[in-house]
Amino acid sequence: MKYDILIIGSGPGGYVAAIRCAQLGFKTAVIEKYDRLGGTCLNVGCIPSKALLDSSEHYHHAVADFRQHGIETTGLEVNLPVMMERKNEVVKQTVEGVQFLMRKNKIDVYHGTATFVDAGHISIEGKGAGKTLLESKNFIIATGSKPMPLPGVTIDGNRVITSTEALNLNRIPRHMTVIGGGVIGVELGSVYARLGTEVSVVEYFDSLLPGMDKTLGRELKRALKQLPFKFYFNHKVTGTKISGKSVTTMAEDKNGRKSEITGEICLIAAGRIPYTEKLGLENAGVKVNGLGKIEVDDHLRTNIPHIFAIGDVIRGPMLAHKAEEEGIFVAEQLAGFKPQIHYHLIPVVVYTWPEVASAGYTEQQLKEQGIAFKTGSFPFRASGRARASMDTEGLIKVLADKKTDELLGVHMIGARAADMIAEAVTAMEFRASAEDIGRISHAHPTFTEAFREACLAATDDRAIHI
Repeated sequence: MKYDILIIGSGPGGYVAAIRCAQLGFKTAVIEKYDRLGGTCLNVGCIPSKALLDSSEHYHHAVADFRQHGIETTGLEVNLPVMMERKNEVVKQTVEGVQFLMRKNKIDVYHGTATFVDAGHISIEGKGAGKTLLESKNFIIATGSKPMPLPGVTIDGNRVITSTEALNLNRIPRHMTVIGGGVIGVELGSVYARLGTEVSVVEYFDSLLPGMDKTLGRELKRALKQLPFKFYFNHKVTGTKISGKSVTTMAEDKNGRKSEITGEICLIAAGRIPYTEKLGLENAGVKVNGLGKIEVDDHLRTNIPHIFAIGDVIRGPMLAHKAEEEGIFVAEQLAGFKPQIHYHLIPVVVYTWPEVASAGYTEQQLKEQGIAFKTGSFPFRASGRARASMDTEGLIKVLADKKTDELLGVHMIGARAADMIAEAVTAMEFRASAEDIGRISHAHPTFTEAFREACLAATDDRAIHI
């Protein structure tokens, strides 16, 4: 079979790229290693984790807050098998949706392990089906990532687990140690902390969410401490030891002081690495850097001009929506368009409660670049809508150019931050000023009023409600 574009991987980057390629008239095919489409995100990542986050938050809200709303409950308990089944159904429906979109757009789908034979051909080895040889004018590598292993830590899938196993536990552990205070660690830690698990987070850096604005990590720590969370910052994990039904995590701080944390489960959430094994990149002559990522230019081309790479296998944050934008970017380039991606405006979201969202530059980045800026913030405790729903934790912080007032960064932690960040991204894409947002009417009472107030605070300290 011969194609115009052959895509390896059916996660958000791969399947979105395939759809856009098909829309533009290219003969397109997708190769997926596993039986189901959707990649990590749909099957063992974004979608199932959000389903469990929502379910666990409903339970926690009922236990902690219903009485204050005048709702009396008795006999509340968690039915974990039902919770997991609902999560599985959400995943199933989402994956079936992708399968439908492949058929609708007349995209051929192959299941099996793809390997480059040379720069123009790929061999697919399926389960018991022998090998299939495909030829294409162009290729897009979108194979995603996998959990990063840690020295001295052996993952057995039972006591020492990754996010994949954490999404399918058959019991609620009494204690869980989470290695890594980034997005995956705090999200999955939140799921089980809300259900009653004591969670200990071991983080190498000095705060949660180390890649985001420091204010967000500090505020999230304050919120999570209301749950059974304990934190070990500036700690390096040196190993784990399984003994019967428990696992001990060994760590030491920067001064060499050692700690041992014992629990039922140890979740490895210290990051992810590109998944490029057995792709035969060397057969096609594609270069990989020292971190295992595929090298690409500003057009997402590898050193082989007709082979592109997107998503987790290349530089930049490992985000599903980043991969989607890159997939569309490559497809439209091949059609002769001139698309653009503003990488610093790709939002980062953490689906804890309160939610965390960020786009644009952080304070540290602006200082490093020598850009003069001003700051405005607004706490949700001053929001009438937040008080009405008992979601007063958190704040919105904006960074604007000191001379021009252009919005340079927006960082928020609070209810619905995952949705509210879209307004900030839109504003920054159109290079709006803080005063522009301050002069736009926002419905009252809403959470988004807080964004307007933060922008007013950055504009000559004009916030109304603080």
